[in-house]
Amino acid sequence: MTQAGQQPDRIDLNDASALAHWARKLDTTEQQLRDAVAAVGDRATDVEGWLKGVHSTTNSDRVREAGG
Repeated sequence: MTQAGQQPDRIDLNDASALAHWARKLDTTEQQLRDAVAAVGDRATDVEGWLKGVHSTTNSDRVREAGG
């Protein structure tokens, strides 16, 4: 998964096994992972934070979903 010169906290979208690993580890789809890397870069901590922000909901979101 990590090749010579590649840091283990970086997400390599060109490596299918690394992409699958990070998608599982971050509990997301490969496409969402690609979108996150495009948005914030390939550092795993940045990607994780972005994904959490995208997937989190606010109270207003929950009220709207409930029809309020």
